[in-house]
Amino acid sequence: MRQLIARFRRFSKSQDGPTAVEYAVMLALIVVVCLATIRTLGTNTKTTFTNVSSSIGS
Repeated sequence: MRQLIARFRRFSKSQDGPTAVEYAVMLALIVVVCLATIRTLGTNTKTTFTNVSSSIGS
């Protein structure tokens, strides 16, 4: 039991846990921004190709 308490104390004093969480949050935000950008570019590209297709067809 004492070893468990000692490990918990060392972990609570260590900065590894909070740093890992901060990196995970930053990574999640970067992924969200990338997905939003890809979706916007895809929509704009689809609209452009549809307009070009309609212009060529008529």
